[in-house]
Amino acid sequence: MSVNEYQEIVVESFYPSDLTGRHGPVHIRPLPGQDPYLETMFVECSKDLSYNYPVGTRFRIKAKIVYKTYGTAFIYSNYTWPYTVLQG
Repeated sequence: MSVNEYQEIVVESFYPSDLTGRHGPVHIRPLPGQDPYLETMFVECSKDLSYNYPVGTRFRIKAKIVYKTYGTAFIYSNYTWPYTVLQG
């Protein structure tokens, strides 16, 4: 499957050590072992995952990698799409 297609991946909420250029204290990242979705990549998705669940909660989302002309690649999931809470 191409990274240009949406895939189901598992992500978790966390407190990043560096908030430079980021909004809010809680962010979302993929769990390890889901190449090419690296745990160092940030995820753009519904803010519900960051605001409505305890930090460390894991979710299954539908996402893909987005490559910007300038900047770092990131993972995108539409904020209106459903997600599954795996553990909180």
